[in-house]
Amino acid sequence: MGAERVVPAAEFTRNFGRYQTLAQQEAVAVSSRGRITGYVIAAAEYAAFKRFKGSRRSFAAVNLTEEAASAITASPMTRGTIT
Repeated sequence: MGAERVVPAAEFTRNFGRYQTLAQQEAVAVSSRGRITGYVIAAAEYAAFKRFKGSRRSFAAVNLTEEAASAITASPMTRGTIT
């Protein structure tokens, strides 16, 4: 991931078409008063994000059985094994 382009909100508003086109290639960060307040991204990127977000699941550790908790604790953590 390279350096992101940050555009002040006033500039973004004045040149919306330019940044809309640019967002098809890379995310455009929009700032207000020196803080990033949002991003403009391509529709395909947003759709992929929504699919990813919908596929995530989480579990509370408190709901694990003692056996499952022990198995997780004993398992080695190695790089590149998360699927």
